Amino acid sequence: MLISRMVKENHLIDSKSYNELSPVMKEAVNDVFKVIEKETDSIINRFENAVAKVAEFHNINVEKLNEYFDKEILEQLGEK
Repeated sequence: MLISRMVKENHLIDSKSYNELSPVMKEAVNDVFKVIEKETDSIINRFENAVAKVAEFHNINVEKLNEYFDKEILEQLGEK
């Protein structure tokens, strides 16, 4: 199953960090997953390219988008 489909159908992103985002940022996060699915490079390169493309498309600061993913990872690890 595709990541974006899992997120959309199963609402896998149901975290405090995600729920605190603005609607534009939520859309950007979802778009990152969609772009990752279309890429064929290593996961790290796919992620970095996706974040850059989505940030530019939505006119969002790349650092802000990366901050969200950092917060999400820490939250999922139970460190925050």
